[in-house]
Formats: sequence, structure tokens, C-alpha cells
Amino acid sequence: MNDQFFEEEHFEKKDFSLEEFIKADYEGCSFLNCNLSNSDLSGSQFINCEFTECDLSNSKLLKTAFQDCTFYSCKMIGLRFEQCESFAFSISAESCIMNHSSFFQVKLPKANFSYSKFQNVDFSEAILINSNFRNCEFSEAIFENTNLEKADFRDAKNYSIDPENNKVTNAWFSIPEIVGLLNKYQLKIE
Repeated sequence: MNDQFFEEEHFEKKDFSLEEFIKADYEGCSFLNCNLSNSDLSGSQFINCEFTECDLSNSKLLKTAFQDCTFYSCKMIGLRFEQCESFAFSISAESCIMNHSSFFQVKLPKANFSYSKFQNVDFSEAILINSNFRNCEFSEAIFENTNLEKADFRDAKNYSIDPENNKVTNAWFSIPEIVGLLNKYQLKIE
């Protein structure tokens, strides 16, 4: 627990690149149009917080706790989610740009990531059971020993997932994008 506590506070158009981000516990807070890029969020705790149209790119997340947090239309490039506090880690993101981030070994079942971009994101060894990736974009994303059972990839694009090296039982995929499950075989499909 941190020394400072913010409950149901509303932060709007704050530029934390110009002022230091306060390491604190934030519960039920909303962040609208805030610039948190390159901020050190390490050790902060966010519970039931909502981020809308914020830039969190390249922020430090060492032992940062996110519990039931939602991100809408946020820029979240280069984030290392595996450095977050793993206890009760729960986020969802809609229409976010999460390129060049890492979810290595992250446990995040039932996550909602619809309409988001995951270019060059590492999902290796992550547990994403029952997660929603509908309408997401995955160019150069890495899926290696990832548990994607019952995950929903309908209308997702540009993924390359090897069913022999990932768990995909009962996962949902769409035609024609399902060819992303066959990339390693270098097949010619018409």
C-alpha cells in the first residue's frame, strides 16, 4: 500500500511528462486524455480505473498493480506487462494501440481486447483462456507456448499461430484469416 490514496478522482488532460506521476493507490479513478508516456508508474496500484484516450507508451510498470482496469482508445506502445504485479492482474482494452508490448508469461484469462492493434507483441507463454481478440490486428505478434483455449479471434487479422506449439482447443477463428494457423507449412492457398 502506498502513502497516498486517490478514490473516484477524475484526471483530465494532465500531462505527466511535465510533472512527476504520483506513486499512489488509485481506486475508481478515471483518466481522460492524459499523457502518461515515459512515466514511472512502478509500485502504483490501480483498482477499477478507466483510461480513455490516454498515452501510456513506454511507461515503467515494475510491480504496478492493475485490477479490473479498462483502457479505451489508448496508446500503449512498448509496455512490459510481465513486470506488473501478477496478483489479481486484470485489464481490458478496446480500440487501443498496444504495439511492441510484452505479455510474456502473463496470466490474463477472460480479457477483452477487441478492435486493438498488437503489432510485434510477445504473447509467449501467456495464459489467455476465454479472451476476446475480435477485430484485432497481430502483424509480427509472437505466440509461443501460449494458452489460447476458447479465445475468440473472429475477424482478427494477420496472426500467425502454430497449433502444435500453442493451446487452441475450442478457440474461434474466421475464414479466410484462419490460414494464419498454417503459416509454418508455407502452403499455397487459393
